[in-house]
Amino acid sequence: MSFLVNLALGLLFGGGLVVSGMADPAKVLNFLDLFGTWDPSLAFVMGGAVIVAFIGYRLVLRRERPLAGGAFHLPTRQDIDIRILVGPAIFGVGWGLGGFCPGPAIAALGLGAPGTLAFVPAMILGMFAARMLSEKPT
Repeated sequence: MSFLVNLALGLLFGGGLVVSGMADPAKVLNFLDLFGTWDPSLAFVMGGAVIVAFIGYRLVLRRERPLAGGAFHLPTRQDIDIRILVGPAIFGVGWGLGGFCPGPAIAALGLGAPGTLAFVPAMILGMFAARMLSEKPT
């Protein structure tokens, strides 16, 4: 049952990315082009997402446990290390160069967008490399 719930939520999320235009790299790149063909519409999409997530977290975390799991898994570390600085920087550069971030890239892959054929394999390779680099030698 959990797989079907997760599949439905993933499809809902992907549909939202497509409807909002976040799966279109040209729209994303226009949002990032402040001194050219700037398109502020994605700021409203992101602002709406932040508001919904803020309210959702406040409501969900009032529960003792999640509906579809045994316990909440929340981060406990509060320190800032090199991975916290470098990871978002790499993410931002990739977003600015390709016009995709992971969620919209997967949604656009389903739409057959040509740029995703290069972006998604590179993203998967980068995730694999990050995991390999972060493992501590035994």
